[in-house]
Amino acid sequence: MNKKILVAGIGNVFFGDGGFGPAVAMELRDRTWPNGVEIVDFGVRGIDLAHALTRGLDAVILVDAVARGGAPGTLYVIEPEPMRSAAARAPHKLDPTAVLQLAATFGEPPRYVRLVGCEPGQIPADDEISHGLSPQVEAAVVPAAKLVAQLVREVQCAS
Repeated sequence: MNKKILVAGIGNVFFGDGGFGPAVAMELRDRTWPNGVEIVDFGVRGIDLAHALTRGLDAVILVDAVARGGAPGTLYVIEPEPMRSAAARAPHKLDPTAVLQLAATFGEPPRYVRLVGCEPGQIPADDEISHGLSPQVEAAVVPAAKLVAQLVREVQCAS
C-alpha cells in the first residue's frame, strides 16, 4: 500500500539561500515517485502548507534553509517540535515549527515529520532582495534531494 507523503519546499527565492527549499522541490519534480508522494513548492505560503498538513497524510518532509551554526551547505535531518506561541506571533512569517503548530489548530497533522535543512551562507536583511543560492548551498541541492528520496523510501517501507 502506498503511503501519502508530502514533500514541501519552504522558503523565499528572493532571499538568497532562503530559496533552498524551492530549489530542492524543483530538483525533486524531475524524478519518478511512487503513487501517494506529492512534491510541492510552498515558498512562503505557510498557511497553505498548514492546511495541506491536515489532509490525512502519513508523513511530511519539509525542506528549508535552517541556521544551526554549521558551515554553509551543511545538511541536517531534524524532527521538529511545535512551538505553542509561534503561529500567533507572526502568521506572515511561518517557520516549519510554527507551521506545524498552526496545522494542529486546523486538524491532525501527520505523526511522521522530518525537516531536511541546509545551513545558509547568505540571507539578506528583510528589506533586501537577493536572487540565487550561494555556491555552498547550491552544491547541497542534489545531495538534499537524495536525502529526501531516502526518507521517502524509509516511510514507504515502514509498517
